[in-house]
Amino acid sequence: MGHDFDLLVLGAGSGGVAAARRAALHGAKVAIVEAGRVGGTCVLRGCVPKKLLMYAAGYGDAVAEAAAYGWQLPAEAASFDMATWQAAKTAETARLEGVYRSMLAQAGVELVPGRARFVDAHGVEVAGRRVSARELIIATGASPVRDSIDGISACPTSDDLLDLTAMPARAAIVGGGYIGVEFASMLARLGVPVTLLYRDRLPLRGFDEDLRARLATALMNAGVMLKPGQAPIRIDGGAGAWRLTLPSGDSLDVPWLLNATGRRPNTAELGLDAAGIAADDRHAVKVDATCRTTVPHVHAIGDVTNRRNLTPVAIAEGRAVADRLFGPGGSQPALDRVATAVFTLPPIGTVGPTERELVAAGVKLRVYEADFKPMRHAFTRRSERCYMKLLVDDADGRVRAVHMLGDDAAEIVQSLAVALTAGATKAQFDATLAVHPTVAEEFVLMRNHR
Repeated sequence: MGHDFDLLVLGAGSGGVAAARRAALHGAKVAIVEAGRVGGTCVLRGCVPKKLLMYAAGYGDAVAEAAAYGWQLPAEAASFDMATWQAAKTAETARLEGVYRSMLAQAGVELVPGRARFVDAHGVEVAGRRVSARELIIATGASPVRDSIDGISACPTSDDLLDLTAMPARAAIVGGGYIGVEFASMLARLGVPVTLLYRDRLPLRGFDEDLRARLATALMNAGVMLKPGQAPIRIDGGAGAWRLTLPSGDSLDVPWLLNATGRRPNTAELGLDAAGIAADDRHAVKVDATCRTTVPHVHAIGDVTNRRNLTPVAIAEGRAVADRLFGPGGSQPALDRVATAVFTLPPIGTVGPTERELVAAGVKLRVYEADFKPMRHAFTRRSERCYMKLLVDDADGRVRAVHMLGDDAAEIVQSLAVALTAGATKAQFDATLAVHPTVAEEFVLMRNHR
């Protein structure tokens, strides 16, 4: 039986677009299905607009600090206008969506608008049209969880925050993951009193303990009120008047509330059962090491698999699948050493396992640390500090992980990730001459360990 396409991709986010373009480059006849805007979460309502808001928050710090360096600025008169930022953000994401659409068109990929639902193992229905393909890729991503707490379903999510045209007078954020801490940090810098409520004793569960503790301090120094172990058990009210009932029995009333309790793979409406595709108990599509699902000609990449939910991972997986199916082949990205960042102020950069994970795996470690006030704040009254950590395998001297909280952490750790991928040793770090004066030089100057 013939099919309409060689490859059908479900979802035109970063991973899906990368897979479709790569397959088309190899000569495959490709279509991509998208129910909304082209570009996906990262480009339209995640990484890109979030970092643009981080830049806005950072300019406030710069204005406040400039006087210490001799600038005569009316810092007390400075104010942030969310409507101006919103207009600029909207224009930029529209431009990026246009770029994505143009890339698909230039590659010869057909864009099929609508929501796909499997009708059998090779075909989907989209807006009344049946489309079939020899190979399929599920790249539908994830979306905010809306049933984690009684009453949270109506609460704003990060999508809504990034569409605001005015800052709220006060805000509460429920959730201590990267979305929660990033927006808590930004809103506080933009003048919004913020309360951050989460279940654990520290924010950012899954990250290195030393980073978590120092981030908690940084958030408090920025004015964020932390409530560990106080994720609400119930939420009542609505827009402009939310009431959070806490485990302690207390309640918290705020005019604006952010649901940052996590994200869930977008599989509920795909009709996976009709194709025989298995999902786990967290709604993620089950895949093997090569991104194959339980149906060999159906593949899944990115957040819909709930493995490493990062845009570069989705892109690399999509390209690898396309190369394997239609090109010369290629290797899947290694998911055990993926660099990532948390765009708080100051930001976090990290690559490799946590200290706790390595110790639990039986690795004997040498732990190198630096904790200092950056030169940037030599003249300011800011209490901000920089923390750096190298985890070194005592058996062979190989650097197993790099963790950092401080200015430019994401940029620094991105560069050091190359060294870790290459298997660099601590001796090679030590033999590298420093660029002085920089923050990054501390990574090649650490000599004492615990």
